[in-house]
Amino acid sequence: MTLRRLFLLMLCALLPFTASAGDLPVPENGPVLRIQGSNTIGAALGPALVEGLMREQGLLKVHSEVPDTANEQRIVGETVQGRRVVVDVAAHGSSTGFSALKTASADLAASSRPIKDSERADLKSLGDLKSPGAEQVIAIDGLAIILHPQNPLNQLDTEQLARIFSGEAKTWEELGGRGGTIHLYARDDQSGTYDTFKELVLSRRGKTLNNAAKRFESSEQLSDAVSQDPQGIGFIGLPYVRQAKAVAIVDGDSQPMQPLTSLIATEDYPLSRRLFFYLPPNGKNPWAQALVAFAQSSKGQAIVADNGFVAQTVQAMSVTPNALMPEGYQALSRHAQRLSVNFRFEEGSATLDNKARQDLSRVLDYIKQRGKTNRQVTLVGFGDAKSDPARADLLSKLRAMAVRRELVKSGVVLRDIRGFGAQMPVAANTADEGRIKNRRVEVWVY
Repeated sequence: MTLRRLFLLMLCALLPFTASAGDLPVPENGPVLRIQGSNTIGAALGPALVEGLMREQGLLKVHSEVPDTANEQRIVGETVQGRRVVVDVAAHGSSTGFSALKTASADLAASSRPIKDSERADLKSLGDLKSPGAEQVIAIDGLAIILHPQNPLNQLDTEQLARIFSGEAKTWEELGGRGGTIHLYARDDQSGTYDTFKELVLSRRGKTLNNAAKRFESSEQLSDAVSQDPQGIGFIGLPYVRQAKAVAIVDGDSQPMQPLTSLIATEDYPLSRRLFFYLPPNGKNPWAQALVAFAQSSKGQAIVADNGFVAQTVQAMSVTPNALMPEGYQALSRHAQRLSVNFRFEEGSATLDNKARQDLSRVLDYIKQRGKTNRQVTLVGFGDAKSDPARADLLSKLRAMAVRRELVKSGVVLRDIRGFGAQMPVAANTADEGRIKNRRVEVWVY
């Protein structure tokens, strides 16, 4: 008997449950799990993951029911004994998930942004929600900047975006386009999508969203409104581009990047972001624990991809060399393939962040399954610009060596470790968020 199964059986004996679904207990009354938070997750991805878990647990007649309240739904299954099993999902914005954890009206928070320091402190009675077991990255998403399909602009930089959404740039002609007055569309204040845009674009430049922006709780409704307005511009999660036109984005000295799957998977795209489940360490709901584990599994990540987000499944990608790359990087791209993951670090340290810890096991599985443990892996480190270029080069290599230590523990013998300092930035170095993105380690395989 596995430890996981033993734990669940013991839990069944201690709590007032009268039935079970697979390994998971079913209470006499009420939902087995309550999820609140991000509309980006809760509109479709969260319910799809719940349905996948229910089917894995052997439940029958799995389906979704929509109550009268907007942006809420109920996922329902049935045990072989005919017992109804219910999971409630409320998708009113990331901040509402953390509020619901505090009032014990949710077992799991869905968030399209990292937990804020103030929320972490407010919820400390539930345990440390930044600990590796609590903060679970379930998918990668990219904020797409969307226009009407006939808008001729194909590229914008983050400085222009700040001017547009703060109301400083008032017409399309100021940006080299045409169409007259710019019409702004944005998610509401409860939205993690809005929080991410505010942090990555507006707050970095001391600006705030113009009051004239039309606000939406629903991602789909915002996208459809922009696609019907020739003067419109909005920001949205990648799966919700729908009929609108997504433009390439430049941040600082980065190259223009479309919100492509490959660039979002590595988090190089300037407006890429992580989607989270937050599981209170002191919580005792086995369905919450099971859903988090299912979301991280290969089945769960396949559901992530099916719903239009970017899965964390490791894949090898060919990179076409170009003249803007350092010579050594060009040579690497001619002979090896890059894996679809970047290791990043906790702020102000060389410690792998929570996603990197999860990715480490995925990368190890990839390397071992393909027989590349003996001198067929090269690590490439990058950093943010320093006043001393030699120091930047050294730090970039030290970050690669931090990843090397973890791989060596599992028997991987590396071919090489390279450090390219502050070259090839993927974000502006003028803000903490950009510097953190530039401090990264790539994995290449031969």
